[in-house]
Amino acid sequence: MIKLKAEQIWSEYEAGQQYKNSIGDKGIHDQARINERFFVGDQWHGVNAGNEKPLTRRNIIKRIGEYKMATIGSAPIAVNYSAEGVPDTSDIEDNKTAVREQLMGGEVPKGSASDAEVSVVMNALTNYFKITAERLKYDDKKDQLLRNAYISGTGILYTYWDSDIRTGLYADEGRTAPIKGDINCEVLDIENVVFGDPNNEEVESQPYIIIARRMDVEAVKREAEKYGQPVEYIVPDGQNGFYRNAGDRGEDEPADSKRVTVITKLYKKYDDNGIATIWGKTVTENAVVRPEWNLLIHRYPIAKYIWERRRSCAYGDSEITYQIPNQIALNQAHSISVWAMQNTGMPKTVINGDLIPDGISNDPAEVVKIYGSAEDMMSAIRYVAPPNYGAAFINFTDAFAQNVLMDNGANDAALGNFRPDNATAIVQAREAAIAPMQMYQNRFYSANEDVARIWADFWITMYGKRSIKVNDGGNIRYMVFDAQRYRDLVITARIDVGASTLWSEAVSISNLGNLLMSQQISFIEYLERLPKGLIPDVGGLLNSRKEQAAAQHQAMVQQQDMMQQAAAQPEVTPDQIGDEEVLEYIKQTNPEVYEKLMSLPPEDQQRAMAMMRNGAGSAPVQNENMVGDL
Repeated sequence: MIKLKAEQIWSEYEAGQQYKNSIGDKGIHDQARINERFFVGDQWHGVNAGNEKPLTRRNIIKRIGEYKMATIGSAPIAVNYSAEGVPDTSDIEDNKTAVREQLMGGEVPKGSASDAEVSVVMNALTNYFKITAERLKYDDKKDQLLRNAYISGTGILYTYWDSDIRTGLYADEGRTAPIKGDINCEVLDIENVVFGDPNNEEVESQPYIIIARRMDVEAVKREAEKYGQPVEYIVPDGQNGFYRNAGDRGEDEPADSKRVTVITKLYKKYDDNGIATIWGKTVTENAVVRPEWNLLIHRYPIAKYIWERRRSCAYGDSEITYQIPNQIALNQAHSISVWAMQNTGMPKTVINGDLIPDGISNDPAEVVKIYGSAEDMMSAIRYVAPPNYGAAFINFTDAFAQNVLMDNGANDAALGNFRPDNATAIVQAREAAIAPMQMYQNRFYSANEDVARIWADFWITMYGKRSIKVNDGGNIRYMVFDAQRYRDLVITARIDVGASTLWSEAVSISNLGNLLMSQQISFIEYLERLPKGLIPDVGGLLNSRKEQAAAQHQAMVQQQDMMQQAAAQPEVTPDQIGDEEVLEYIKQTNPEVYEKLMSLPPEDQQRAMAMMRNGAGSAPVQNENMVGDL
């Protein structure tokens, strides 16, 4: 029975792979291998031209691809989360501060989540996306996604729940119950992903999605035992005919490789209200590794980015496929040009073996002995004149390469090979050059929005009650997150794209400097907003300035407290100052006057101290006229 369940899923996987093998002249698998060879420069693969003829290459495919991928993926993106149906207006702004501090303190508000609480949590998730992206090295994943899409036509980013990830969090104050499990993601090769409906481009409309992997047999057996499944049918299957590692390097496995092909099928189940939940099942060709389980999320954990759309097809197309003939023609022309130049500069040497039986070398100082007549000497050594090489053909390779680059949008303005007159010219030329790339960029940003929604889906279904890390003005803090309170929210994500070019970075630095000079921002705010890597150890500098600012703030608070205390004290009248206080004050502040005062008769002493009390404020003050008299 178990074997029959595995065979049913396996037949769906084989049918999907057969369809992909039928796409185009060579199928997705073989065409992607060829495209990768041409992209990296292995453009004479399988050609045997001998050792004499140079096989040169001028890799315009990589030049075009790197330009386009950089244009699409270099701009930094920021994700902003919001909840549908929940307003975020100014009238709830006052409540957000109190709710935020309550959550930061580890306390969950009572009752259902208020609008202010939802707004605070959405802002925290916006910040938490950056924290998670750094943990998962999301920028590297994006680069790999773009590269896969450019080479094979389709890039796939798969997010899954990894129960082995250590979070550093604990469910109890005694730190005895560690919280484990968090999301993880990887870029998949489209060669090993099968869409249930290959004629439907939409991911969420697919009846199922199958992901294939090659895994070590022992690891698969441990996984099966973890879920109580028998392991007798889990055996090495060699390299299955329908599974093929992507790229030439993965075409052959080691002879003693003990691997088995494992496929995971993801599909949707609907409840009575029509709400879908993702379920999964993992099998080999003959065994069930993990029986059906509920992922709890509501979206397929698959984000897809296609390079070129083909109507009625779930898989994309690569432009490399159609640039290969141009690349071959350019390489052939370039090789011929080099061969002709070599023969012109270093023509073939022909010698008379009867006259020069020992041959000659390339040493220019060599003396060649020839025995014979003058006619024999003239015919002993000669050079073979190469055929005429047209001057127009010499320029053909450059013109051809430039035309191909221009036709693909990689012109001089886009590549920076021009001298603009001013900054406005830079902006205008660049914007005009990259305008055709806008559709590619929009699809890439849409794929990133899908990733953000998938991550949020995992957070509100799998996190339970735990603290999430947020960057609060440069300080790392933790906010309590009770996922159960937000499980019914419809969370959307919006991608904000920042400028990425060098000139925009220079403009940003200049604008920040102007704001600092005009005292519109503080020096700390200036440092926090500078581009990364511009100042060494900017974090240490920030911490030092923050400590100074905190110390100044504390001193100002203490001074204000002292002033408030002084203002609260009742005013001291002259009658409330006693003779002993006056004498003690004079003794401490002016001993000379004190001695003169004590030498006076008692009546004069009383008169002098009365004069001092009449001139005193909140403390005895010396009367200058009286002291002068003394």
